[in-house]
Amino acid sequence: MSPAPLGALLSTLTALPCLLGIVQVASGQYFPSSPQGVQTLQSKFDNGVEISYKEPGICETTPGVKSFSGYVKLPMGILREDGVNDNCAINTFFWFFESRKDPANAPLSIWMNGGPGSSSMIGLFQENGPCTVNGDSNSTTLNPWSWNREVNMLYIDQPVQTGFSYDTLVNGTLDLLDPTVKIVDFKQEKMPEQNNTFIIGTFPSNKADATANGTANGARALWHFAQAFFQEFPDYKPNDDRISIWTESYGGRYGPEYTAFFQQQNQRIANGSLTTKGETAQIHLDTLGIINGCVDLLTQQLSYAQMAFNNTYNLQTINQTIYDQSVTAWSRPGGCRDKIVNCRSLATLSDPKNQGNNETVNKACRSANEFCSENIEGAYSKYSGRNFYDIAAPEKTPFPPNYYLGYLSQHWVQSALGVPLNFTESVNSVFEAFTQTGDYIRGGYLEDIAYILDQGIKVALVYGDRDYACNWIGGEEVSLAVPYSNSQQFKNAGYASLKVNGSYEGGLVRQVGNFSFTRVFQAGHEIPAYQPETAYEIFRRTMGNLDIATGKTPTVNTAVNANIYSTTGQMDTWAVKNKPPPAPEPTCYILSMTTTCSNDQIKAVINGTAKIKDWVLVDENRKATTSSGTGATGKKPKKNEGGVMERWSRVSVAAFALVTGIIMAFRW
Repeated sequence: MSPAPLGALLSTLTALPCLLGIVQVASGQYFPSSPQGVQTLQSKFDNGVEISYKEPGICETTPGVKSFSGYVKLPMGILREDGVNDNCAINTFFWFFESRKDPANAPLSIWMNGGPGSSSMIGLFQENGPCTVNGDSNSTTLNPWSWNREVNMLYIDQPVQTGFSYDTLVNGTLDLLDPTVKIVDFKQEKMPEQNNTFIIGTFPSNKADATANGTANGARALWHFAQAFFQEFPDYKPNDDRISIWTESYGGRYGPEYTAFFQQQNQRIANGSLTTKGETAQIHLDTLGIINGCVDLLTQQLSYAQMAFNNTYNLQTINQTIYDQSVTAWSRPGGCRDKIVNCRSLATLSDPKNQGNNETVNKACRSANEFCSENIEGAYSKYSGRNFYDIAAPEKTPFPPNYYLGYLSQHWVQSALGVPLNFTESVNSVFEAFTQTGDYIRGGYLEDIAYILDQGIKVALVYGDRDYACNWIGGEEVSLAVPYSNSQQFKNAGYASLKVNGSYEGGLVRQVGNFSFTRVFQAGHEIPAYQPETAYEIFRRTMGNLDIATGKTPTVNTAVNANIYSTTGQMDTWAVKNKPPPAPEPTCYILSMTTTCSNDQIKAVINGTAKIKDWVLVDENRKATTSSGTGATGKKPKKNEGGVMERWSRVSVAAFALVTGIIMAFRW
């Protein structure tokens, strides 16, 4: 925390019992400065909701295109009418980017990363935002395939404590090799010195009982955020009121649950059963997009063994014995499948809203999660030596590059954004809260997607075929298992080639009307990082009501008795094989030490013998190196070709800036 007056910070926090160990310090060396130039609006509905924001002027530097970063603050207790015991205020961070083209007449899409507990800054800087961060971790380059080319984009850090969002602010320390924040009262303890692996900063409380404990309760918090933002944020007044949700990974749960909950709330508003002051604005839902989503474990779990043993890159990453053991662990009596069914049966009886308030249900779902993860999903990580998010890459890989971690730790960036705390990429407290209720195992999301589709909302399932974490084999099974009104027609549709441009085919797509499943070639978990043009075209065509295969055929036909658009072609995509590209050049980035650095490099960082520049380990004879992304051919793509664009460069700076709080964790 900065040496600014404590009262200026505490005035933003009304939940006094939540306040923990915030103290003034003599130096601003470690802590974000007190936010300046922030506009604050109290809700006109007198419900204690507050919006604070500023125009940062960074990242999106296209002339005339604005962005706004800030917080929607929900007061303690606002969720209790929804059956949620929220015992702290919820300060949800957002970063809104106007469309580069005609923002007043452009639709809006929300973007959320998964986790649970992973920041949407991952998506913004590594995938589809207006800029990427250069190798100096201190400057940016405009992204030509940014999703705000024709759509207003709203990036949200949720649930509370994720990214820049917080319940209350505390001072603490963090060891990058053991990413758990230790809350410290610097009134009682001497402030230690910070070094390359030991960090001092300001964080959320990191209490698992002060955030959402599952997907269902996360939906309720986001509904209140959306009601405040879309009714009261003064710099968003579009003529096109369509709202979409695009998400990734654990967003395979967020997306269906949140969209379905929003639509149900819309129906309650329409029939007069929802009359709460400030909560009666219908949200015009248009599209749900899910990138490499883990949607339904009962449908997807066995695909982990299949992906590890037999995939379209001819990479047998586990042997026959381990594969057979995984299949047996799935199917045997009392195995993974039975444990998932038991969890869901108990939840249906005793916790039908999946609010995590029944310990018998929680225990059964936790048990299923632990067993399935260890005996099926975990075999790949234990034996393969390959990356969890890209089967073609080694276990430790510098791609997608994490330079944005250093960027968000720069004091000038924190000041521009108006944030009072250090950035947390993936927070353990949220992960722990969801784990305690067995949220990952619970069901209902296939039914949510069916409901959404039958309400006329578009759904796009998009899967990179090199991802293991939420792989395309399971994703295809999800698409075929959605029990909506046109499910049989969808199953009968063939796959068409995805024509990205005049020379590149980026994948295969099955689509019937408002529902599609796309397998994207040569892409890992974060598809836009690997195939930016392909991902953008899928997004653009879906948002524009055009077929994903060509972008030329309207998929919404209002004519009476009009035929529903449907793809034709091969019924199966397994015949299409690809070769793994060469691995990117290793780069040890110390803010991602456990995922990019070798054991010897980590030892050198710890004992102080490593030479570090801009958070990158360098050798005696050369400047810092960066990884080189590769596309389908293993070469840097030329303009208008599919594949990974080289979107970063090595730029030196004179000084080594101090690192501030960042947490690494699995980001499903």
